[in-house]
Amino acid sequence: MTQYLKGLCLDDEHFNRLNDLLKRDGTYIKDTERIALFYILGAVEKFYKVSKQIYDFNDHSINLDIFERVDFSSGERKLLILGFNLYNSYKSEVYGNDVMSLFSGLDEDNFTTAIRAVHIRFNR
Repeated sequence: MTQYLKGLCLDDEHFNRLNDLLKRDGTYIKDTERIALFYILGAVEKFYKVSKQIYDFNDHSINLDIFERVDFSSGERKLLILGFNLYNSYKSEVYGNDVMSLFSGLDEDNFTTAIRAVHIRFNR
């Protein structure tokens, strides 16, 4: 799985951040829901820097109030909502589960990250 994930990462820094998140959580290698979320958190430096605010590594849960505490661009917000949805079927009050709303307006790196996270989640 490690080589598979390395091949999907945007660069070495993304791979290193992903590995750090997986280690901090103690994620089971077949837990594709959590790996997809951490893939997204590792892809965006801003997410990685506030990862302790986004995800509670002790309770192994996401913090939905993150949107009230951290100012994200619309693309970052959409990408994080997708990560939450892949993790636990989270439905945004603003975007719902509408793929068109979540993917529209993503820049190239965020779009690539989103597609690859979906691949990870569904083990494709």
